[in-house]
Amino acid sequence: MVATPIGNLQDITLRALETLKTVDIVAAEDTRHTAQLLGHFGIQAKLMALHEHNERSVGGKLIAMLQTGQSVALVSDAGTPGVSDPGALLVGMAHQAGVPVVPIPGANAAIVALSAAGIAAPHFLFYGFLPSKPSQRRSALEALRELPYTLVFYEAPHRVLESVADLAVVLGGSRTITFARELTKAFESIHVCPLDDALNWLEADANHQRGEFVLLVEGATAVDEQTVDREAQHTLELLLRELPLKQAVKLAAEISGAKKNALYELALEMHENLQK
Repeated sequence: MVATPIGNLQDITLRALETLKTVDIVAAEDTRHTAQLLGHFGIQAKLMALHEHNERSVGGKLIAMLQTGQSVALVSDAGTPGVSDPGALLVGMAHQAGVPVVPIPGANAAIVALSAAGIAAPHFLFYGFLPSKPSQRRSALEALRELPYTLVFYEAPHRVLESVADLAVVLGGSRTITFARELTKAFESIHVCPLDDALNWLEADANHQRGEFVLLVEGATAVDEQTVDREAQHTLELLLRELPLKQAVKLAAEISGAKKNALYELALEMHENLQK
């Protein structure tokens, strides 16, 4: 599994170059694209196409070759294969067949974007590409809405406007979004703004909509006492005096109509304060 540059060809590793020079076969998502990469470094290699439409059938052939002692390097068009790119199916087949799998690390757009975003939050969730259909995309975002992690998406230029519009509607316009566009390439740009301003930024210049995107969206903020009204807080306090925490939260939610997650967070704080 050989990671290749996501833009700037100088980002390839010495280990990747040595591997591509010495393997019997290079399996590539797009052989024409990979031929250009290999040609740039003066590498001659036997290429075989492996992409999302033929991964199972070609994968079987590659496993058979590996079992005869041949070596195979798998690359995607850019970045780390198997991450929002073909490769995971082949790797799974290799594990099942007892064939060793060796990762050759390198560029990954999500990690590159996070390193340059200045986001202090310690945790992130890598989602990859959102669904292309609007209803499915909004449903996916609804499932992510309450998560407290930085959300990392990949997006294509022809869908970035509608995806960002849905991000603002479902997640709320006050969250911060970081646009990491064309990373490591000539027109690389990184822009940070509230989701409320994101569409305006994209539409202000046609160039802002070009290229491949990594979108980093601030996670849901921690629940505090202000999200639970005083009546619900009082109900929870009374129930906590007589009942176990989980049961008190469940009953308080049923009585007050407040969100169970918010009540649970508040109950944990109350319980900690009582023990001090």
